[in-house]
Amino acid sequence: MSWQKSVVALAAAVVLPLTGVMAGSSVAAAPAGDVSAAALPAGSPAAVNGQLKVCGVKLCNKNGKQIQLRGMSTHGIQWYSQCVKTASLDALANDWKADILRISMYVQEGGYESNPRKFTDMVHGYIEEATKRGLYALVDWHQLSPGDPNHNTARAKTFFKEIAQRHKDKTNIIYDIANEPNGVTWSRVKSYAEAVIPTIRAEDPDSLVLVGTHGWSTFGLSDGRDINEVSRNKVNASNLMYTFHFYAKDHRDSYLNALRTVSSQVPVFVTEFGSQEASGDGPNDFTMANKFISFMKEAKISWTNWNFSDDHRTGAVFNSGTCSGSNFAGEGVLKEAGKWVRNHIRTADDF
Repeated sequence: MSWQKSVVALAAAVVLPLTGVMAGSSVAAAPAGDVSAAALPAGSPAAVNGQLKVCGVKLCNKNGKQIQLRGMSTHGIQWYSQCVKTASLDALANDWKADILRISMYVQEGGYESNPRKFTDMVHGYIEEATKRGLYALVDWHQLSPGDPNHNTARAKTFFKEIAQRHKDKTNIIYDIANEPNGVTWSRVKSYAEAVIPTIRAEDPDSLVLVGTHGWSTFGLSDGRDINEVSRNKVNASNLMYTFHFYAKDHRDSYLNALRTVSSQVPVFVTEFGSQEASGDGPNDFTMANKFISFMKEAKISWTNWNFSDDHRTGAVFNSGTCSGSNFAGEGVLKEAGKWVRNHIRTADDF
């Protein structure tokens, strides 16, 4: 569904080493200690809303109020870690006024599978940095190919067990256990979820868990399946939401109508979307994208946009070369899609 299905030239990015500190980034890799809820900056989104919980088909804060979180997804951290550093995260929290950072850790494609220790430590570090800024940290197990998440069940259990052990006392942690299942039935995805979630719950019984849906997280729509399969066969787990992805240039009213339908049946979180083609490139369609944005606001569906990098594609928010510098605030460093999504994120929260 998203651009990741094409081959990415590794020369387009730099994979930074993790020897205590990410080179050139000033972002700590894996602090030994924890950051408690008390350490969240006063007035920050995570401090105000606290432990998230599902109430009916909505996302609610610690007080039981329905809320909508808005923020950004990193690019694959194996390629664009140079875009996730002190200055860029400060801009995301303070200039963009985001609520949430999605940490996109690919499993294959040069990601976790190639060096589990390195990428687990990177995720630890990003969680801590999000916490310091009062952002929710959405840990994205970015499986894409193979499309059946069961291929990575053992790896997922190992990864999420460690993440949950270290960060279980945080109130701003969100676990997304499958990015875009594809070419696989919903029953297979459900089986995977019910195998992995208990590993998380054994360490962290309270935090929000997300699971991707079949058809590249379209509830089967992109695979020509019945979008009601999920509501008829829900994952047996508590405090769970299902994910939906769209790219507005390619995914038109049928996808918006599908989102309307499924979000009335089960709790939905849009963990990835763009205003471009499904490749993450090509022309923006802000008219269609605004239809989705308006509905998500009305229905209080939380979202993270793809992606917070300076990749050459139109869906990357920063102009090429931005990540080699230290200026990330304002519109001057942004592509058109970046200006558009920053404006939507900066709109006042309704907490």
